[in-house]
Amino acid sequence: MIEALPDGGTIRKLWIGESALLRDHLLRLDGDSRARRFGGGVSDARVIQYADTALTPGAIVYGFLIDGTLRGVAEMRRAGLPLATLVTPVAEVALSIETPWQSHGVGSALLERTLLAARNRGIKTLHMQCLADNRRMQQLAAKFNADLTFETGSVIGEVDPRRPNPLSLLREWVEDSQSLTRAMLDVQTRMLRAG
Repeated sequence: MIEALPDGGTIRKLWIGESALLRDHLLRLDGDSRARRFGGGVSDARVIQYADTALTPGAIVYGFLIDGTLRGVAEMRRAGLPLATLVTPVAEVALSIETPWQSHGVGSALLERTLLAARNRGIKTLHMQCLADNRRMQQLAAKFNADLTFETGSVIGEVDPRRPNPLSLLREWVEDSQSLTRAMLDVQTRMLRAG
């Protein structure tokens, strides 16, 4: 299910040294989008603190960039205690997309990449929690055959990815190689603009 992205947009993994991109994206979110991403209102200081620690080796973060500016993110982290995730591999997914790029296939493209990464890591269940009024997230979860359950003011979507195979592993490896190349080019572009 590959959808066309807005002109000039690319999707790639974010790497550990790119927390400033994530921070700036999260700070640009309007009040509603930020509340939906974090499950309620959070201050700029809390967003900065979160972004500074979000890109850890255990996290897989895909970004939607236009001209080197991060406009959307899908974050996946293993859920629960480390030993428990070995027995029942579960991860949580959170998405945030700046308003002008919502309803343009960005969320679908980000979630598709996240599902591939989950599949290749043997994660059996992805939890996508959202507020009950977040219809876009609910529609996105339904698009990927998620089972939606309602719990005290929020909706939890569970997507069970398929098992990995050589082709899925190769696809992620190729995408990661391209992502790393694009990340290096983005860094050079930012350095040239700053200089």
